[in-house]
Amino acid sequence: MNKWTSMKLLSLVALVALIAACGGGGGDQAQQETKTADLAYVNWAEGVAYTHLAKVILEDKLNYEVTITAADVAPAYAAVAQGDKDAFMETWLPVLHADYVERYKDDVVDLGHVYEGTQSGLVVPQYVTIDKISELNDHADKFDGQIVGIDAGAGVMKTTEQVIDEYGLDLELISSSGPAMTAALKKAYDNQDWIAVTGWRPHWMFGRWDLKFLEQDEDKVMWKTGNIHIMGRKDLPQDKPELATFLRNYKFTDAQLSDLMIAMRENEDQLAAAREWMNANPDVVESWLP
Repeated sequence: MNKWTSMKLLSLVALVALIAACGGGGGDQAQQETKTADLAYVNWAEGVAYTHLAKVILEDKLNYEVTITAADVAPAYAAVAQGDKDAFMETWLPVLHADYVERYKDDVVDLGHVYEGTQSGLVVPQYVTIDKISELNDHADKFDGQIVGIDAGAGVMKTTEQVIDEYGLDLELISSSGPAMTAALKKAYDNQDWIAVTGWRPHWMFGRWDLKFLEQDEDKVMWKTGNIHIMGRKDLPQDKPELATFLRNYKFTDAQLSDLMIAMRENEDQLAAAREWMNANPDVVESWLP
């Protein structure tokens, strides 16, 4: 091999090494740039269900590292407003969380509703032959003189207390918990007994049993319908546009959310249940992706 051939060969080797170094280094850097999402939610059935599903979709479909944190409403809002969390997944509007939205309006951005048509009120099985709150007193004995509620400090409980006063109901509101309320509802439903509970939609119980809300009198409307919104930190659309777009696209019908909640309830492994639902509903999931 002559001198010129050797020099050309060395130059070629050096050029290949340089290209590999530039290209390879860039690839390693890209791999190190991890996309993250930090989401807060309330430990309510619907929020648990769709937040776990969001984690699975973001990780499996969009290559994110996702942290989800259950929290009470007040600290969750504060964390998002301060920029410690990317988004709060469960803002009930126009009533339940209106005070928080007003307080933090300069520090959060509304990413739209994840569920449309929330409803709260007094719920009875369809086989119960009354349709209005004002009819409860006429059948108080069939309800054992009580309304089965949930946690004492919950918003639906406070409103129910106001309803009892406003309608002059001769029924006692019994505090319990969400699981205790649905257990009492199941027992009554299985026996075809009359029962009235504090309820809200979305909730998996509407997918499990045939239920109805008792109607309010036109001059005594205490509960209003609304939507569940996702609130992001104010700079999320600029800082993480793909994540913000996904959360804006993330919307459920009543049937979809009921199906997801039932699937989550029937599987102790919440992430596994969410992944099964994701794989069983590819068209729905695809419609949410940026």
